[in-house]
Amino acid sequence: MSAPVRALTLWQPWASCIAYGTKRVENRSWAPDYRGWILIHAGMTTDRHAHELPLARPFLVRPQPRGVVVAVGRLVDCHPSDGYCTLWSTPDQWHWKLADVRPLPRPLACPGARGLWTPTPQLVDAVREVLARA
Repeated sequence: MSAPVRALTLWQPWASCIAYGTKRVENRSWAPDYRGWILIHAGMTTDRHAHELPLARPFLVRPQPRGVVVAVGRLVDCHPSDGYCTLWSTPDQWHWKLADVRPLPRPLACPGARGLWTPTPQLVDAVREVLARA
């Protein structure tokens, strides 16, 4: 993981589905210009509609940390909806394709932000340190 690094705050259980599951597409109404390393931040909000999706149900019974970085991965592609390119894809959204996702063995507390945000150098260094010890 080298600079630049960005971060994305997601509602739970979606952050955990990326960190600890098979979700490798994030659905957004907009497309970023950025490609590269991205911290997956679990926000303080839970999606109350998650129980309606069978793919999310296993994560609803597990701990869902909030206000923490739970994983790091690479944003490798983004494309407009072409239907359901994966089971996690939503029509009429931009599909952000993630790769090389690694959950943090110890989530790191930090405030999140809207959009694709720039984490502090201290947070990036802390993530590197946690991953190096894993």
